[in-house]
Amino acid sequence: MTTQDALTDVRGLRVGHAQRTGDDRPGWLSGTTVVLTPEGGAVAGVDSRGGAPGTRETDALDPRNVVERIHAVVLTGGSAFGLDSVAGVMSWLEEQGRGVPVGSHPAQVVPVVPAAVLFDLGRGGGWRSRPDATLGREAVEAASRTEPGAPVRQGNVGAGTGAVVGGLKGGIGSASTVLPSGVTVGVLAAVNAAGSALDPATGVLYGEMWDGRPPRVPGSAAHEEAQRRLAQAQQETGRRSAGVLRPPFNTTLAVVATDAALTRAQAQKLAGTAHDGLARGVRPVHLMHDGDTVFALSTGERPLEGTELNDVLAAGADGLTRAVVKAVLAADSVDGPGGVFPSYRDLYARPAAGSEGPAVSGSA
Repeated sequence: MTTQDALTDVRGLRVGHAQRTGDDRPGWLSGTTVVLTPEGGAVAGVDSRGGAPGTRETDALDPRNVVERIHAVVLTGGSAFGLDSVAGVMSWLEEQGRGVPVGSHPAQVVPVVPAAVLFDLGRGGGWRSRPDATLGREAVEAASRTEPGAPVRQGNVGAGTGAVVGGLKGGIGSASTVLPSGVTVGVLAAVNAAGSALDPATGVLYGEMWDGRPPRVPGSAAHEEAQRRLAQAQQETGRRSAGVLRPPFNTTLAVVATDAALTRAQAQKLAGTAHDGLARGVRPVHLMHDGDTVFALSTGERPLEGTELNDVLAAGADGLTRAVVKAVLAADSVDGPGGVFPSYRDLYARPAAGSEGPAVSGSA
């Protein structure tokens, strides 16, 4: 079976991005990503960790509460202001008649759209340049236009547009695996962390220590030069953003999905164990100024058998580790009024994500 090594390998899920950058609108470096479920919705769970989450509709996903299925997930920049983007997604879903029926007419629905935000305010130079309902609508419309199983754009797109991880440019990354049973597990991540994705002693990406292959270790001279350039970029960023509030708020967001039939409690467990994969790829993680949030989705196409839930949980964690690596390798450097954010590829002369062949997923 041909796969994209991406979230969209879970049949029925679609991904759309919308973003603004200084290239098309001065002051901007932010965006929104929407994961659109099949028309009947998907079973969902969530797990938020760290001290600064910014979320919407996460209480609705508690297995004790009434909502059985959700209709989209929004990952967005803009900190709490970015939650405005959800309104655009909900209005589009309502027009399609997709939501929880609440009246006698088919058009009387309320879409359930959980969302989480990451902090990228001011990184494009404009403090008020953040996602709104218009950008959210663009992202969900982009998702609706994609073909089933389409590749997922990665790097500086959607919620990853203004993402930064440990001073490096972060972004969107996605990965998937097919278990021996045929169950698919896919992950999408917007990597934006206070911690680092690379070992400062060697330059090795932490996540590559877990993918089943020997990690690519940069030469000592190349690593020393990369660290010098990174420190220089961080100093320049501080100088350029002196007039903009820059607290160390960050947050990595992710969606882990499967076509296995999960209960709401099992989906919540999947969201929780996936955080193990994030902890492998970013160190330190879940800090007081991170609001790391993982959503889990189940389309329910394949029944679970025996202890297969454990395999799904392990694959979700492994997939999130790989998605972090792919996000860092897909990101492009940014040099703008809000700061200088070099990419790992530019610092270490690495190829883009996906050009080195598939990784072998490790164990949980």
